[in-house]
Amino acid sequence: MNLKEISRNIFKKRSIDELLQTSDRSELKKTLNVFDLIVIGIGAVVGTGIFAIIGAAITGNAESSGAGHAIVISMVLAAIACVVPALCYSEIASMIPVAGSAYTYTYATMGEFMAWMVGWILMLEYAIGNITVASAWSGYFMQFLKGFKDCLPDFIVNIPIWLRYDYRAIYSMCDKYGWDVHDKIPFLFNHIPVAVNLPAAVIVLILTILLVRGVKESTRVASVMVGVNMFMILSFIIMGSHYVKPENWQPFLPAVDPVGGILMGTFTIFFAYIGFDAISTAAEETEKPQRDLPVAILGTLVICTILYVSVALVLTGIVPIDKIDVTAPIAHAMSFVGKDWFAGLISVGALCALTTVLLVYQLGTTRILYAISRDRFLPRSWRMIHKKFKTPHVMTWISGVVVIVCGLFMDLKISADLCNYGTFTSFVIICLAVLILRETEPDKKRPFKVPLCPYLPIAGILICLILIFFSLNTLKTSSNYFIIWMIAGLLIYALYGYHQKRIGERGRVIKRG
Repeated sequence: MNLKEISRNIFKKRSIDELLQTSDRSELKKTLNVFDLIVIGIGAVVGTGIFAIIGAAITGNAESSGAGHAIVISMVLAAIACVVPALCYSEIASMIPVAGSAYTYTYATMGEFMAWMVGWILMLEYAIGNITVASAWSGYFMQFLKGFKDCLPDFIVNIPIWLRYDYRAIYSMCDKYGWDVHDKIPFLFNHIPVAVNLPAAVIVLILTILLVRGVKESTRVASVMVGVNMFMILSFIIMGSHYVKPENWQPFLPAVDPVGGILMGTFTIFFAYIGFDAISTAAEETEKPQRDLPVAILGTLVICTILYVSVALVLTGIVPIDKIDVTAPIAHAMSFVGKDWFAGLISVGALCALTTVLLVYQLGTTRILYAISRDRFLPRSWRMIHKKFKTPHVMTWISGVVVIVCGLFMDLKISADLCNYGTFTSFVIICLAVLILRETEPDKKRPFKVPLCPYLPIAGILICLILIFFSLNTLKTSSNYFIIWMIAGLLIYALYGYHQKRIGERGRVIKRG
């Protein structure tokens, strides 16, 4: 095979009509309405950001400064960075209501190779990001169990740390508190540490089983949890507003490196907004995708931004910056003002919220992998549909096992950063896709159109690129891992995906003949 033929193949696109025909032949059951989609969106967005990430965005860490009280500015900037990609997602999702999200849209605009790389990048957003969420869920669950210490056995309430943290976190804790690591964690052959976040593994396993049974059943569970979550958040805003002290908002800007602090706060809190694009991954299971997808995507973003800004104002108005808890900031804020009983309720809301995020991330992972496998870049056996439940059960189990296994050794902070890199990159691609389709398919029906095109998509590309390059220069460890991830994706395509795609094409030619 010569270079000319290889070049032609890697830039080969799938037409919109072909993609729509694939969707029409889909074995997935169309059961979702606009309410279900908004539940998926809010469930993915309102969770980790409010109950976990917001504390780190405010206070910062060893590698970067935090935004302080100016976290509100960071949130608005993150929302602005999301608005344009959200508009672009709405336009393309209404044109091409096919499973696969940005992967599918890239295939229609930039060709085979770029589609594979975008699909690979999306795994950072969903599968790797899910590790961070599962860890946060585990932390809140253990706090919740401590409220029943008088009712439950001690071995359940206070399980050993090697059964609730990954080994990296345990090593870090031992360094911080001067513990002997051999007293806290067992070793195989005196060299291999044995640690598993058991609560996180169990919840991922339960949600995997739920997703195998069906997406409609999953969204019913999610809708109940989202309702509890929204009630708790609104209760915190209303109750917490009575304890706000305006003097706590001074000084508003970070004293050291205010611009850098706000930008890093924007990058960190952006993890909280990840998930609204998960709505588009369920396109093939939506009853009226052309109408409902844009409404759900934009509605989710507006609702979540209002909630985030309100929570940030109340949180920083209640607790001084130096006393904000990083792991459970909202529950700690209620304890700070003497409302321990409400802090316990917040933990319940956090569990519901984080469970929903896990559910939606798992859904997004499997649907993207399903689309990639359908295009022969991954083994065809992975996209087998369950005869009874009509769900991609093999892919669902694979993604669940990957999250559980990676959670054993992945650094949780790094996994969150990698998730952000994946999201920003996919947002750049989706804005580019709108510009390309406006040129190549100007007459194609668009139930929703991005206003002020091409200016808004170009602005979205620039905003995302600025945040990517700023973070690459600041977060050295995660940026190196991002590069390694990209190289791994390139090798998988070159050594497996490209050849499998050609085999599939030859098979179709023989079948037609």
